[in-house]
Amino acid sequence: MKSHHIFGPVSSRRLGRSLGIDLVPFKTCTYNCVYCECGATTYRTTKREIFFPVKEVYTELTGFLSSSPILDYVTFSGSGEPTLSLSIGEVIRFLKDNFPSYRIAVLTNGSLLSDPDVRRDLLTADVVLPTLSTVVNQTFLKIHNPDPALSLDKILAGLVQFRNEYSGKIWLEVFVIPGLNTSNDELEGLQKIIRDINPDRVQLNTLDRPGTEEWVLPADRADLDRVETLLDFATAEKVERSPYRTLKTLYATEPVEQIRELLKRRPCTVRDLVSATGMHTAEVIKILNEIGATTDLLTKREARGLFYYIRE
Repeated sequence: MKSHHIFGPVSSRRLGRSLGIDLVPFKTCTYNCVYCECGATTYRTTKREIFFPVKEVYTELTGFLSSSPILDYVTFSGSGEPTLSLSIGEVIRFLKDNFPSYRIAVLTNGSLLSDPDVRRDLLTADVVLPTLSTVVNQTFLKIHNPDPALSLDKILAGLVQFRNEYSGKIWLEVFVIPGLNTSNDELEGLQKIIRDINPDRVQLNTLDRPGTEEWVLPADRADLDRVETLLDFATAEKVERSPYRTLKTLYATEPVEQIRELLKRRPCTVRDLVSATGMHTAEVIKILNEIGATTDLLTKREARGLFYYIRE
């Protein structure tokens, strides 16, 4: 069975064993972030749409979740901004009604939370993980390359308003880029707005896979320790690499297609793929060679190893 809208489970550094739901076409986003692991945005927009028939998503979710797989979260994420989908609230309700034992997470850049309809759609999710990396407009533009319709002030106000309306958990991601959003002034501004947002966690993240722009470098432990100290939140935590686990995963009968779909959405090392699929290392390498024979399979070496990925 080929999947178009769900992928994984993947081993997420923030969410453990996570089944992904992708409700937007590849690289459809409100931002074109310099650090994005999925590559450059090809369709930058703030217009919400129904991109796919929602029944297709229901069919895929039912086919997989009916077997009661072991998951930490079912996560709206993928290769773009999930809140651009007008279907997200409906799919969350479907999961709550039909598979209530699974916790639901939404990975979002937070750019559309000023829209009351977006906030309403997310109210029944268990965890929402928005990103906020700066309150300085010049830095915001350099990091995120946002759609011209977006305003940083409205985005900040939307995050505060969402906290006021939402009773679930907010894990606020601060993506750390050394030399760009790590000055004292940057961090003092972030500290003030984070107090207004009052998230349940502040998660300090940095580059772990190849980003869009070559000049973006990962923060080292000293950088992250300094940011954590200056932000001075008891709930602040550095995002650690998640442990590798090898459990039965999605569509084991079609491993080539499974790995292909993973690599279209996020760069992975061989070890990442072993963890996500439960396959032996030799099997993964064989499949990578098979994919590379018919697809433009790209590689990039980072501190954590050689990453494989597919750009469409």
